[in-house]
Amino acid sequence: MKTIHSTDRPVDGRTTRWDEHRRQRKKELSRAALRAIRKKGAHVGMGEIAEEAGTSKTVYYRHFGDRAGLWSALTDRTVDFIIHRLSLDETTNLAGDEIVAKLADAYLTLVERDPEIYEFVSAGPGPTSDTDITDPVVHVTSRIGIQLAAYLRRIGYDDRAEVFAQAIVGAIWAAADRWVANDRRRSKAEVVAQLHELFQPGLTLPPT
Repeated sequence: MKTIHSTDRPVDGRTTRWDEHRRQRKKELSRAALRAIRKKGAHVGMGEIAEEAGTSKTVYYRHFGDRAGLWSALTDRTVDFIIHRLSLDETTNLAGDEIVAKLADAYLTLVERDPEIYEFVSAGPGPTSDTDITDPVVHVTSRIGIQLAAYLRRIGYDDRAEVFAQAIVGAIWAAADRWVANDRRRSKAEVVAQLHELFQPGLTLPPT
């Protein structure tokens, strides 16, 4: 029997609906920001982003805090895209070197398909007083590295998984940067093949 001191309280339906509304609104604002970046470039202003969304900068600041908060949200969406293409779930059954090729392809596909978004993410959040905002390399690679390390442990790499994963993700990031800097003169397939070749010797040996 519940007493008047019970901590069990009915969920306020209005609060739940409001939270859902805020989540949906934030998604809409994020999509509008991505459209603005694609149209205006990586250094688009907050005013231009708000105009694309048909709203004001105040609304963006209310939902994201500042430009750094928006950068963080859009970077998370970018990482989600890469992780989704990588599909490192329990049904995945690829060798370590095959995962390198798959990750490189997912990452370079993003760069090829959305160069302005890639530049926006790579540029970082800009000047900010928010100490929780990290540099773009760490912000992007840490989540992907954690996912990759977990997969490598599952297929038997154990203590080496974390170092291997961070080395792989870092190398792919660096290769993508050079690919863009060199105007993507090499084909995506060639870059993926060379990254696969680089890591294949260490990842085709039986895990110990």
